[in-house]
Amino acid sequence: MKKLWIIWGLIFSIQLIAQQKVQPSDSLAIVSTLFKQQEDWNKGDIDAFMEGYLKSDQLVFSGSSGPIYGWNATKERYKKNYSSRLLMGSLTFDVLNLISLSPTVAQLQGKFYLTREIADSSGFFTLTWVKIEDQWLIISDHTSASE
Repeated sequence: MKKLWIIWGLIFSIQLIAQQKVQPSDSLAIVSTLFKQQEDWNKGDIDAFMEGYLKSDQLVFSGSSGPIYGWNATKERYKKNYSSRLLMGSLTFDVLNLISLSPTVAQLQGKFYLTREIADSSGFFTLTWVKIEDQWLIISDHTSASE
């Protein structure tokens, strides 16, 4: 019985630690980067948009066609799928939740709206952010369009 209480205590402690609020300065940095990406997208500048992602082979983008690994591959995916302003449209983000997983890792859940002449799109995303040298960057992006 004592073992059960110890295990329960550890699980409860891990949950409390894993779901801490993000420090205000970190929250501001993360959200500022996200909305800078929105601004860059709406200017048609995918290169600038990609500056919010970790420039690493560890970056993973997961969408409807499965995961893509690496910063360069992710950038090429964006350039292929959004090769014109008509395809890019106008992007708007809503932040739904932001939690700290550790002092250097945070997770943001949000909603996106893509308004285009050809067809609007919207859906949800989960971004995992890492803090490297006082800069927050996306290391994992899972985006799902609503049907």
